[in-house]
Amino acid sequence: MATEKVYPMTLEGKAKLEQELNELKTVKRKEVVERIKIARDFGDLSENSEYDSAKDEQAFVEGRITTLENMLRNAHIIDGSEVDNDTVTLGKKVTFTEIPDGDEESYTIVGSAEADPFNGRISNDSPIAKGLLGHNVGEEVAIQTPGGEMTVKIIKIEA
Repeated sequence: MATEKVYPMTLEGKAKLEQELNELKTVKRKEVVERIKIARDFGDLSENSEYDSAKDEQAFVEGRITTLENMLRNAHIIDGSEVDNDTVTLGKKVTFTEIPDGDEESYTIVGSAEADPFNGRISNDSPIAKGLLGHNVGEEVAIQTPGGEMTVKIIKIEA
């Protein structure tokens, strides 16, 4: 028997997914059903693009609901404050500089379910996070990325 995938996430990330799930179930699902009903009234369904579009959206919404329910059912809540701030772990914000450029970057390492790189939240499955996990403040770390190897120095770790 296959084991279910565990989705590590913060309490904040879990709350966001629960909010999205609620929105899909209570609002979006009803909107799509209404679109299907209106499109049916246009007549011949075999050449009805509005109907096809609404059915496609319904499939997407139902698929996303199933995905979110699975993620929430198999959520593992991470709390970065429970671990010391000297080691990079899930839930921690890491500030580092690239060597030799000196460009400073900060990311919070989260589970894949709540990753949002444009807002400084990277997945624990990303090359940068994988390279940083388990390392300490002051360490220089070589990280393999799709664009090649980069070396960084960890400046600060925060909960």
